[in-house]
Amino acid sequence: MGERGKHLYSFNFKYKPLLKYAHYFRHSLYSYLFISIWFLLLFFFWFSSSTTTRVDSSLLHSGGGGSSTRVQVKVKNKKCDGSLFVYVYNMPAKFNVDLLQDCRHLNMYTDMCPHVANCGLGQAIDINVNGKSSTSSWYATHQFIAEMIFHARVENHPCRTWEPEKATLFYVPFYGGLHASSKFREADLVERDRLALEMVEYLRQQPWWQRKQGRDHFLALGRTAWDFMRTKEGQDFGANCLLNLPEVKNMSVLTVERHPWEGHNQHGIPYPSYLHPSTSLELVRWQDKMRRAERPHLFSFVGAPRTGVQKAAIRDEILRQCSSSQECYLLKCERGASKCHNPSDVLKVMTKSQFCLQAPGDSFTRRSTFDSVLAGCIPVFFSSHTAYTQYAWYLPQEKSEYSVYFPEEDRGAIIEEALRKIPKEKVEKMRSTVISLIPRLTYMHPNATTTHFQFKDAVDIALEQLSKHINSN
Repeated sequence: MGERGKHLYSFNFKYKPLLKYAHYFRHSLYSYLFISIWFLLLFFFWFSSSTTTRVDSSLLHSGGGGSSTRVQVKVKNKKCDGSLFVYVYNMPAKFNVDLLQDCRHLNMYTDMCPHVANCGLGQAIDINVNGKSSTSSWYATHQFIAEMIFHARVENHPCRTWEPEKATLFYVPFYGGLHASSKFREADLVERDRLALEMVEYLRQQPWWQRKQGRDHFLALGRTAWDFMRTKEGQDFGANCLLNLPEVKNMSVLTVERHPWEGHNQHGIPYPSYLHPSTSLELVRWQDKMRRAERPHLFSFVGAPRTGVQKAAIRDEILRQCSSSQECYLLKCERGASKCHNPSDVLKVMTKSQFCLQAPGDSFTRRSTFDSVLAGCIPVFFSSHTAYTQYAWYLPQEKSEYSVYFPEEDRGAIIEEALRKIPKEKVEKMRSTVISLIPRLTYMHPNATTTHFQFKDAVDIALEQLSKHINSN
C-alpha cells in the first residue's frame, strides 16, 4: 500500500465514528428541511384559503346563554363578485349577545334557550318524512329567530369587509326582535323603548353613520314590523317605538313581515324553516325527494282558529270546509304541546298535500308559508299581504306561477271545487316552480361555504337586492 493509501486508510479508521454521525446528521438535516418546507406550505395554504372572524361563544353554546367571551373561529374564504361589501358593526354586547344570557325570559310563551343554540338554528333534530329519517342539517328552528341566523351568516359572508371605507352596506346586528318579545308585558314605556333609543344614540356617534345619515345602514329583525311600531291609538299589545324613530326610518329594515302601508323602508325576508343545509348536494337531494313525493291529499291546513282578529276570520271557514272534506289533511293546532310544534308532523302533512292553505293569523304572514314551499306544497293565500306585498325580492312577479289566491270577494267559494278545477299540467308546473324557490327561501348553515354551497340563499338575496335598492336611491 502506498504512502497516500496508508494515510487515507489511517484517516478513515480514525474518524470512522465521526463519519457515521455525519451520515445521521445529513439525513436529519434533510428531514428537518423537508418538514419545515411542508409546514410552510401548509401555513401558506391555510391562511390563503381562510380568514378569521370573531364569533361570540354564546352564539355557539348548545344550550343558550353562556359566556360573552370572544373566541376565534376559522372559516373558509369565499368569493365575492365585488358588487357589494358589507361592514358589520362590532356593537356593544348589550345590543345582541348579552340578551341571550336571560334566554328563558326572551319570550313570554316559550323558553328560548334551546332556540338560541347553534347561532339561532336551534336544536339539531331527526326529520322523519314519508317513513325515511334524516339527521343532516335539520333543526327545530323558532319562527322568530331570523335576526340571529342573519347575524351568523353575515359574520361569515364572503362579501363582508373589515374596512368601513370600502363598505357599500353597514349591518347593525341588533337583536331587536328578541328584546321586544322580552318586554311585551313591560308597562313602563320608557323602559320598553330604552334599548332601542340607546342603539340609535350609539349609531349617531359613529363616523360612518354621518356619511349618509344611515341611508346605507340596515337592521334585520326576526319579528313583524307591528312589534316595533307602537301607536298612541288603539290597544297596546306590547310594541316598542323602534321603527318609528326618525333615524331608523333613514335606514333599511329587513323584517319577516313589513307594514303593508307604512313600511316604505321595510323589506320582507323569509321566516326561517327547519332545513339549513351546508352543501348544495343536500339541497338538491331534498328538492328531488319533493318532486317524487306522493301527494294523496288535494289540500291541507295546519293551524288553529283565531278569535277577535278580523284578518283571521277566514280560518273558521277553512277549518269547517277542511273538516268536512275527505280531500283535506287537517292538523289542528291546540294549546300546549301541539303537533304543530313538531317539524316532522308539520312536514308530513305538507309533503302529502298538493296545496297548502295559508290563512292570516295574529298578523298577515305565516312561517307556514315557507314550510309549505320547503315541502313542495303549492301555497293558497287569502290575503295579498301574506306574501305578495311582503317578499317581492324572493317570489316571482306572476303570483299564479307558484300560488293560488282567493280574494276577499270569493270567501264563499268552496275551496275543494276551486282547486280541483286547476288542470293537472298546471299543478305540476306550479309545483316545479315552488320547489325551484326552495334555495332562495332557505337560510343555509352559517358555516357553509360557496365551495360546497353554490345556490344563493335568503341572506345572499337580501344583501344583493338591498345593495341595488340603496344604490338606486
